[in-house]
Amino acid sequence: MKFSLAVYSAPHSSQSAASALRFARALLEQGHQLYRVFFYCDGVHNGSGLAAPPQDEVDLVGEWQSLQREQQLDLVVCIAAAQRRGVLNEREAQRLEKPAANLAEGFELAGLGQLADALVNSDRLVTFGD
Repeated sequence: MKFSLAVYSAPHSSQSAASALRFARALLEQGHQLYRVFFYCDGVHNGSGLAAPPQDEVDLVGEWQSLQREQQLDLVVCIAAAQRRGVLNEREAQRLEKPAANLAEGFELAGLGQLADALVNSDRLVTFGD
C-alpha cells in the first residue's frame, strides 16, 4: 500500500511529529511505500536546520534526514507556511532579502499542490497534529 503523511505539529510542541516518524519507519519496515511526507502549519519546523534539541532528547530533524537518505523520501515543507515561520531555503532567503537560509538538507519547499498530488498518488493519507 502506498502512504503519504501530513505533519502539522512542530517537533517540540507535541508527540505528533515523533509519532509520524515512528509510523513512517514502521510502514516501511512492513513493506509499504511512503510516497511523500508533507509538513504544514507548525509542522514546517520539522525542516528547520537550526533546531538544536538538548542531548537527552531525540533530534527529529536529524531523524527525518536519516530516513530521507536511507529511503530517498520526498520531504516537502509548505512554502507559504514556512515563510510565515521563518523557514527558508537559499533561494527564498535571497528573494525575501533575509540574511540566511535554514531549511535542513533533505527537505524541499513546495506549494500545496504537492499535498494534492500526494492525495491523488497515495492509497492513504495519514495526518499527525492539529
